[in-house]
Amino acid sequence: MTLWQEVKFILRLYIDIMKERLISIYEFLLNNRTYNKELQENYYKSMALGQGNVKDKVMSFLYDIANSQSQPKIDSLSKFYRFIYEDTESFSTFHKFVRKVSDKDHGSYRDLYDGLKGRDGWGPKTSALFVKTMFHLHNNAYNAELRLWEDAPGNISEGDCIYLPVDTVIIAIFNKIEAKNWTFDSINKKISEYYKGEEIEIWDDLWFWGFITQKVEDKKRVFKWNPNKYWSLRYSNKDYKVIKEIEEKSKLFMNLCS
Repeated sequence: MTLWQEVKFILRLYIDIMKERLISIYEFLLNNRTYNKELQENYYKSMALGQGNVKDKVMSFLYDIANSQSQPKIDSLSKFYRFIYEDTESFSTFHKFVRKVSDKDHGSYRDLYDGLKGRDGWGPKTSALFVKTMFHLHNNAYNAELRLWEDAPGNISEGDCIYLPVDTVIIAIFNKIEAKNWTFDSINKKISEYYKGEEIEIWDDLWFWGFITQKVEDKKRVFKWNPNKYWSLRYSNKDYKVIKEIEEKSKLFMNLCS
């Protein structure tokens, strides 16, 4: 075997290992959706069901998700809030809302993401998080009362897409799988090599399992079951039997990432 053949063999082996790990993690996420779905639905209800109209509900999500940034740019965000709030008609349909944000007329989730990302105070992660939330509210997997617009797509059609809201938790997981300089773009690109459309939404559960299995010790991020983080999630199920189930499953998740 020549040197080049050896290099190609090692490269193929590396690619196969990475792919197999992603497949194993995806299957774990797919088979354990109950816990994060319950948490997210409780959160969505708190944001939407207490509001009077669609505009108030959308603004509630915009404010809360934008403020999930570690250092939200208040001055820049205020410009965006003024821009969107004054046009009440833009909240009447999903299509009009996307057009207002993106200046595009397709009414797709991708247009909504691109439009938000280009607005003052928003970035890739928070834009992806808002778009994912809107998809959840309309994909028929959650309480029908949460639906905001009748014209919002209930699935990801060909040519449309959503992105994984990548933050430090998810970057740490990918560094655990393979140590490299992972970013929002590189992680979404890697996932999209094997998964498309609504399959990307399954990967959203990665944050839940990563968050409750990470902690900082001696200024280093380590992977271990972190009950304190689980209890810090306001809308998580606090039943001790459920918590024990999640603790056991978190061990399997960490093994898959190793």
